[in-house]
Amino acid sequence: MDPIYLDHAATTPIDPKVLKVMVETYQNAIGNPSSIHSFGRQARKIIDDARHAIAKYIGAGSREIVFTSGGTEGDNMAIIGAALANRKFGKHIITTKIEHHGVFRTCEYLESQGFDVDYLDVDQTGRISIDDLKSKLRADTILVTIMYGNNEVGTVQPIREIADLLSSHQALFHTDAVQAFGTVDMDVKDTPIDLLSMTGHKIGGPKGIGFLYVRDGVALESFTHGGDQERKRRAGTENVPAIAGLGKAVDIVADHLPERIDACLRVRRVLLKTLDAAEVSYRINGNPEHFLPQVLNLYFPGTQVEALLTKLDLEGIAVSSGSACTAGSVEPSHVLTAMFGTGAPETRSSIRISFGSGSTPELVAQAGTVIARAVRELVESGKAGERL
Repeated sequence: MDPIYLDHAATTPIDPKVLKVMVETYQNAIGNPSSIHSFGRQARKIIDDARHAIAKYIGAGSREIVFTSGGTEGDNMAIIGAALANRKFGKHIITTKIEHHGVFRTCEYLESQGFDVDYLDVDQTGRISIDDLKSKLRADTILVTIMYGNNEVGTVQPIREIADLLSSHQALFHTDAVQAFGTVDMDVKDTPIDLLSMTGHKIGGPKGIGFLYVRDGVALESFTHGGDQERKRRAGTENVPAIAGLGKAVDIVADHLPERIDACLRVRRVLLKTLDAAEVSYRINGNPEHFLPQVLNLYFPGTQVEALLTKLDLEGIAVSSGSACTAGSVEPSHVLTAMFGTGAPETRSSIRISFGSGSTPELVAQAGTVIARAVRELVESGKAGERL
């Protein structure tokens, strides 16, 4: 059996249309976009066109889009930039216990610099409580940073309710939309968000490029110094081919969003039906109503995640135990720990399966059969070990 890739939440294969645009840009747009001659103007137009396409898709203005190297830089730019620019109004920040490390560790850094950070609990489905957020808000709260959809279990947070709550408060609202972008229809004006970060390689775009939406009027302190690129918010010569690729990837998302959602939901049902037919014991980790269609986190009682991942890899099935940024770690997932508690069996026996281009019903059904067999073998070997 050929290998089957089911780890799209970690990174997606680049779309051939995106690659074509990037190659053409490398070949034809040789100028520096800051140069005033025709070669520079050609490169600048490519950047402007991509910026316009991205802004239009999320309901923003072109001047509100800042190109970055990806989600982590976008998170850092939003959180550190907003904290430093607004510290005269207070030093209190609110986030959650299930954020991606791009947010989590940035908040920890700010704590070391004298900021006060509250980490909200989540329920067993991975969702925060609006009442809990309300109770943590203070007069000196300057920033609330809560992810749109979780990268490990797929739970979508109550973004509109959070935005509405903060509309009458001084605190800025940042959301890490890295995992949600591409399978959630989002509009930063309809749902008033101040800062939103994403990355290209989760939607069939290139690695090393993303953007940060910065609502017009929001003050950020820059921590890169040099030229005046990106309206003085991020110094450095722009990566024109990658920006062109990102713009194309967003165009493709905009044109095919309903189909992308339907395709992910369809193969999700195929996988679960395959496991049910094999009579494998499992439980879905996440929220049954508010979830990203491409992310499926499953708890298999009686297994150990390292053994299961190894067995599946040897069978050619690529899945993960959670965030790719910590996939090499033997530490339990901080997301599952926040949901179920320290030492809970879910933290030791759960895997993340994620869908995208190439995840056909036939391939997902094949993968489901292999997963079911691997789980049965591990459960049986565990029982045999207990009898010895």
